[in-house]
Amino acid sequence: MAAVRDESYWRRFAWAVAAFAGLLVVGTIGFQIFLSEGWVDSLYRAVVSTTLTGLASAPESDDGKIFTIVLLFAGVAVFFYIAGVVVDVITRGTLSDVFGERRRRKEIEELRDHVIICGYGRVGRSVAAEFRASGTPFVVVDVTPESVGLAQREDAAVVLGDGTEDEDLERAGIHRARGLVASVDSDEKNLYITLSARAARPDLFIVARASNEAAAAKIRRAGANRVVQPYSRAGVQLANLVVKPQVADFLEIVATAGGPMPDLRFEEIEVTRECGPAGKTIGELRVHDLTGAMIVAIRRQDGTFDVTPGPEARVDEGEVVIGVGTTDQMVRLEALFAPREAQVG
Repeated sequence: MAAVRDESYWRRFAWAVAAFAGLLVVGTIGFQIFLSEGWVDSLYRAVVSTTLTGLASAPESDDGKIFTIVLLFAGVAVFFYIAGVVVDVITRGTLSDVFGERRRRKEIEELRDHVIICGYGRVGRSVAAEFRASGTPFVVVDVTPESVGLAQREDAAVVLGDGTEDEDLERAGIHRARGLVASVDSDEKNLYITLSARAARPDLFIVARASNEAAAAKIRRAGANRVVQPYSRAGVQLANLVVKPQVADFLEIVATAGGPMPDLRFEEIEVTRECGPAGKTIGELRVHDLTGAMIVAIRRQDGTFDVTPGPEARVDEGEVVIGVGTTDQMVRLEALFAPREAQVG
């Protein structure tokens, strides 16, 4: 919208300049006809008349005087129009920037449980697209004006800054965020972003990008909960598409928000002390009968996964249940594992 508005201003200004140039041409020709002066003298008289800088001498003929009066009024009108366009460009551009910045700052201050995306390159934009599709609020932090402009055009909450700076992370609401994605095209930057974020929020969930395993190991030591290597993942995905195309297609469908089957999704649910199912088996909970969803894995407290758990598998406090099903089924599954107070409410 800002680009369209600026284009309109410049078009109006160009028309005003063209009108002034046309007025000079008409004035020069008119004075040459009415006063029989030379072309240079006629141009001079047209310039001083339209710019209101004064006249060397008044025209002797009545036709010349009337033409001069008309030219004076036309010059005043054109100059007022040009001045109006210039003032409009300056005031509207400045005020829109000021109010726009205040609005964006207020939007970020009101966010809760959002995710901060540091770096709005190809990976960052892909992450943002998934968040939009899933309805996850996020804030973009990028130091590049072009990337910030792109994020603004996409109506994203954005901070022009560096994710390695504590002040910029504060502006992005790191103390109210649920997670952070370090997706800059630099391992060093992602390392420093991870360090800064972990120092500010020891409990923050951080996912970072790395170009190779050596960088990934350092970023993990810096405090990242998960590290993704896009190039390695791309190789695995390409191989799976050849060897196991149907499996790869299914995983992409359920893992991509807004994909071909947006109603089918995975969800992870933490088992807490307050929820009723803690300490019970899947069979005792009658998960599939009550919710229609399926528990495909349980992440145990030691970090291992119990895949395709049977009815006798027990879910304990501190473990994470991974379920798959439609949106309605996942809502019922989450309600089953909700704290007892929430169930009563």
